[in-house]
Amino acid sequence: MSGSPYAARPWLGRLSDAQLAPADPPETVLHAFREAVRRAPDRTALGYFDGRIGYREADELSDGIAGRLAERGFAPGDRLALVLQNVPQFALALLGAWKAGGTVVPVNPMYKEREVAHVLADAEVTALVCADRAWEGFLRDTAAGSPVRIAFTTSDFDLQTRNDERVLGGERMPVPDDAEDLLAAARSGLAAPAGRDPDSSGIALISYTSGTSGTPKGAMNTHANIAYNAERQRTSCDLPDGSTIFALAPLFHITGLVCELSASLVGAGTLALAHRFEPGVVLDAFAEHRPAYTVGPSTAFMALAAHPGCTPDHFGSFRMISSGGAPLPPALVEKFRAGFGPYIRNGYGLTECTAPCASVPPQREAPVDPVSGTLSVGVPGPDTVVRIVDENGADVPLGEHGEIAVRGPMVIPGYWRRPEDSAAAIPDGELRTGDIGFMDPDGWLYVVDRKKDMINASGFKVWPREVEDVLYTHPAVREAAVVGVPDAYRGESVKAYVSLRPGEDTTPEELAAHCKDRLAAFKYPREVEVLPELPKTTSGKILRRELRSRA
Repeated sequence: MSGSPYAARPWLGRLSDAQLAPADPPETVLHAFREAVRRAPDRTALGYFDGRIGYREADELSDGIAGRLAERGFAPGDRLALVLQNVPQFALALLGAWKAGGTVVPVNPMYKEREVAHVLADAEVTALVCADRAWEGFLRDTAAGSPVRIAFTTSDFDLQTRNDERVLGGERMPVPDDAEDLLAAARSGLAAPAGRDPDSSGIALISYTSGTSGTPKGAMNTHANIAYNAERQRTSCDLPDGSTIFALAPLFHITGLVCELSASLVGAGTLALAHRFEPGVVLDAFAEHRPAYTVGPSTAFMALAAHPGCTPDHFGSFRMISSGGAPLPPALVEKFRAGFGPYIRNGYGLTECTAPCASVPPQREAPVDPVSGTLSVGVPGPDTVVRIVDENGADVPLGEHGEIAVRGPMVIPGYWRRPEDSAAAIPDGELRTGDIGFMDPDGWLYVVDRKKDMINASGFKVWPREVEDVLYTHPAVREAAVVGVPDAYRGESVKAYVSLRPGEDTTPEELAAHCKDRLAAFKYPREVEVLPELPKTTSGKILRRELRSRA
């Protein structure tokens, strides 16, 4: 990269911090877990409502799962799918599969039959772990038509007694006679098979992309990818050994699995779980577990801030709070800090980056671009090179828009059994993200939007993020999403969808005028539609493609 504005990275010494990169990451998260068992066997590893599982017990239970998998013929390299919410069984089955030499395939439990069937078939899944209600609902039939030959079910009611109806509901179901009880296997006393611990180059996860822009593909996250980013997350957040992390992001998503579960294990910490996101339940868990760290999408923090019971005391224990997975409006950061105290620290990553590749360094705050109003997502850490490139892969000048390209120890080697897609997306080991952004002269990275989301209005480029950030400055707006819609005169025009904060009221005309006063004439939305909720993935990303279809 001789002559490149990114080659020398003169800003590295000013903005980077030694804590942004682990000095000596563990070989694998499983190695780190075994060390935590040795160092702190009685420390709580997993907290779930009023249930507590220590490190020694977690080791024994995951041994039982690994031993039973091996007895059933699960071989090294086989795939085990996890279709679970944020419950302790997710972590125990993950560790069990790794101890058995397998690869884990996390599956969104909100997926419907067709979506799950695609993952099971594409990954050629051998074993499946799911909630009993999902098995009875449709997974029994879906698994029957797939490569799955080993099935375990478990109950969301297990490993705790509080049974909070706000997130659990329903009733405990009997163990089905055509699947094994996961906890019975865990408590079998079986030993994990010897000699199957994975090495760092092995495929730890096949993580399916969210599908917001097409058919989900399986990203192959290696054990080295995960170990590096888990330790980087822990050190960059300045989390002492044994810290409590709250699982705000879902564990089936790469952010939750790496930045919460794996980061907790490498630091011999406690992972606090609350099944799924419900604002009141999450706030109760904050008060009970007093976590030091959490990470989630901006939409989750919007929902917490809107809850009538939310107070600054709920956040009194946190050393740091991060946001990722969805755009973070600057207005939300300031409103949240003014109302509750913490500064929400932005970050940037993808499934293909095994979660973060850029973040806001400790003790610093992200700048806001004065032209677009976009909040920076941070700076690349040591060992990571981020470039902004044109259509030919050449560097563009600092400050100019281009595609974000990432190279570093967190980038996956490719997609599961998709060599052509791998070669196109990760040429020579550098990930072409499909995101448009720019970097300022000080090295701060800004994400403008997805390439495919750009709106062409009368030949002018309009990035939805810029319009959304303006909408978020209106006091009545809770969520905002902007899409391009067909326009006979302009080719495309800008349409905004919003949901409102509780107790607030406004009109589409007022919101359009709010934008018109703050944006160029070709950028402000010609249409605004108010909805009760905007469609989102379970990880919190607003689904613009669904809104485009609606339009």
